[in-house]
Amino acid sequence: MSINSRKNKLSLLQACADEHGIITALAVDHRTNLAQALATAQGLQGLASASDLRTFKRLVTQILTPYASAVLLDPEYGLDALAVRHPSTGVMLAYERSGYNANGRYEPPEVIPSYSVRRLVEAGAQAVKVLLYYNPFDSPHINRVKQAYVERIGAECQALEVPFFLEPLVYAGKELAGEDAELNFAYAKPTYVALTVAEFGQPRYGVDILKVEWPIVPTYTAGLQSCEAPTPAYSREEAIEQLRAVGMAASKPLVYLSGGYSSATVCELLELTAEAGVPFCGVVCGRAFWQGGIALYAREGAAALERWLAQEGVAALQAIACVLRRCATPWWELLAPS
Repeated sequence: MSINSRKNKLSLLQACADEHGIITALAVDHRTNLAQALATAQGLQGLASASDLRTFKRLVTQILTPYASAVLLDPEYGLDALAVRHPSTGVMLAYERSGYNANGRYEPPEVIPSYSVRRLVEAGAQAVKVLLYYNPFDSPHINRVKQAYVERIGAECQALEVPFFLEPLVYAGKELAGEDAELNFAYAKPTYVALTVAEFGQPRYGVDILKVEWPIVPTYTAGLQSCEAPTPAYSREEAIEQLRAVGMAASKPLVYLSGGYSSATVCELLELTAEAGVPFCGVVCGRAFWQGGIALYAREGAAALERWLAQEGVAALQAIACVLRRCATPWWELLAPS
């Protein structure tokens, strides 16, 4: 990459961060799962309408982006929301096809057929995000397909000088099936995440930022307020060691996703990660900020969602931002020189 190309990419990356180099990004790129949740809350079968998806994304973006450094949207239902985002909020756009999930792991992952990185940039993207389900112990053939897929996207992003955020989510294969599958996965997840972070941190993939899940499951972590399991998978001290192992495996800056956890749980995990001495430069969180408004929107409409977001949504975002100010590291201190 030329010096000018790198400077351009770094300027776009900073557009998604605050003045201190911390990324506090609002994720509203959910499609199939959000459509299902809205439909269920409305008492309907199947998926909510495209109109409901666009309205929900627009309201979340309008109310919450004044408190976020960036917003992550999808080009299928989220582009209208760009017009109402806060002017200083950076723009990330998702590239993966909606509906791709862990149950389809034996099928090749796909990007949105009608988009390319160039078209995402033309739509306003200052960074591109791709979700990938990955199991480091899956068959070599399946993983080669996924690795080549990421390489192609990385090359596209490098050619357009746009930051590439990869979101690798690990899943359990047949090796962890059985009566205690959930607990078995909690035990195995730290290794899965560490190996996955190490794999996609290699230069060949062209990834700039890894958007990762925590390697520990908080409901199985002793000593956390969110621990619910009668038999924890790890003690607090063991959880800290697992966090450190992933931090040592990472050669790219890390941002964490909320993974459906509440804002209180996200704050607890961020503080534990900082206690472990793991450097990270922020979060890209969605449901922690707005999932509580889904049922309200379904029952009472847009005005009720607006009121809820202005109170509960903003409070959740500000709580996480407060922890980040204490615990996160500027992205530029974590990015390796090239």
